[in-house]
Amino acid sequence: MQLEQFNQLPDEEAADVLRPCLDIERWVSAIIDARPFASRQELTAFAAEAASPFTDAELERALSHHPRIGERASGQSTEASLSRSEQAGLDSSQEIADALVEGNRVYEAKFDRVFLIRAAGRSSEEILAALNARLGHTPEEERAIVDHQLREIATLRLEGVVSA
Repeated sequence: MQLEQFNQLPDEEAADVLRPCLDIERWVSAIIDARPFASRQELTAFAAEAASPFTDAELERALSHHPRIGERASGQSTEASLSRSEQAGLDSSQEIADALVEGNRVYEAKFDRVFLIRAAGRSSEEILAALNARLGHTPEEERAIVDHQLREIATLRLEGVVSA
């Protein structure tokens, strides 16, 4: 969709475009209310900071839509399709898959949430290294990283949905 078209959509239709990028209503509303954007760069820069910081409830809602790293999202939704595309470059070796399963299990036990990382453009080894490194964080440190990663994912998705 072209930026000019996005700028002119009725609010509910614009929200339908944004929710697969990040299903946090305050973020969606902030972007809709800030329209029109002069450029895609302006849109993505605004989106990267909109509704900052996310509340714990907002993070939990958004994370409920994300599959574990290394797992493929199921379903036909736009969000599931985006997730599958983002994780398409992951190595499918059994050794890496097993390490990700174990890392996800340990992470979820420690932080009580799914491990979230922008997978697009990262190798399986980089993701596994980040997962292992993040296990050493405090809950407060990890919360800030999750917020940042969620924004990176949302911005990348938005760039894929709205063109210049």
